Amino acid sequence: MEQAVLLAGRVREGDPRATARLISMVEREDPSRLEALKLLHAWGGRAHIIGITGPPGSGKSTLTDKLVAELRARNRRVAVAAIDPSSPFTGGAILGDRIRMNRHATDEGVFIRSLATRGHLGGLSRACSETVRVLDAAGYDDIIIETVGVGQSEVDVVRLADTVVLVSVPGLGDDIQAIKAGVMEIGDVFCVNKADKDGTERVVREIRAMLETAVMNGASTRFSELFSALSTLSGAAHESAPDEGDEEKAAKEHFQQGAAHHVAKQGRDHGELQLPPVLATIAETGQGIAELVDAIKAHEAGLAATGLLALRRRQNLSWELGKAAADSILSILEGEERRVELDEQAAAVLAKKRDFYEALAIIRASLASRS
Repeated sequence: MEQAVLLAGRVREGDPRATARLISMVEREDPSRLEALKLLHAWGGRAHIIGITGPPGSGKSTLTDKLVAELRARNRRVAVAAIDPSSPFTGGAILGDRIRMNRHATDEGVFIRSLATRGHLGGLSRACSETVRVLDAAGYDDIIIETVGVGQSEVDVVRLADTVVLVSVPGLGDDIQAIKAGVMEIGDVFCVNKADKDGTERVVREIRAMLETAVMNGASTRFSELFSALSTLSGAAHESAPDEGDEEKAAKEHFQQGAAHHVAKQGRDHGELQLPPVLATIAETGQGIAELVDAIKAHEAGLAATGLLALRRRQNLSWELGKAAADSILSILEGEERRVELDEQAAAVLAKKRDFYEALAIIRASLASRS
């Protein structure tokens, strides 16, 4: 307990060595980490968590490197949790992302950590959520989660990030494949990187067309709730406080001017459509990075003004608690005693002594009694 108190205190002071040590304990699933994490709990919830996701080869690591530089220029302390593919031999991270961001190694205001996926699906690492909590308690203003290259269904980053930046690039192939529902629905800010390549403008148009179609068809997307709340907030602010200096109204206007893509009226049933920003960047040269950070911060302001930031975090934590509970139950089922019980029930079902659902009810009752 004394060691946990000491470790937690050093993390809280922003000691990078202590922070790295605790994250290593998280990755090893060291039981002694729990005391330190409990002590740090009260200091969490202050950082803006930014998810950077997209297909392999879209330039996420270079983009993250430039985002870190821009945020540091704005006097923000930044941490990066870079999810790397696992080594097939050691199970550890290959560390490609840390090599690309090596120029920040001597900056005391930047902390970069690679986390191995270790076979975990969804684009994240199993240890990612606890790592984010450690970095949050360590006092970093912005925490960037850079996922491993994802396809159309790896969307776990939405369960951790306040703002999700979905990165795309020209030349991915089939246009319909690139803009399919799934991963495209989780974006708060859309970035078309490597904009010096041919086809950039077309990709931007296609993404905007997909977003417009989603809004007009009433599809549920990550950004729908925010724009609805902003619209309600705007009406309430107009009726009760027409003053242009009103804080909430200013936050909404900042979000719309700095980020929202407006579409002119299309047909009699649709007024002006408000959509997330679709920005073009060239990460190698830094072109468009400042505008991307503006859009990310404008999105954060919109969430805070509407109260959706707290709601998203509660929903995400609820999901994480459920997943942790499910993992605990799975570990019980995988124990030797439960494996024998499962085999016995399977044999009874095959022998027609009971049906599948009777066997399932017996297993559930056994788990409930254990709880």
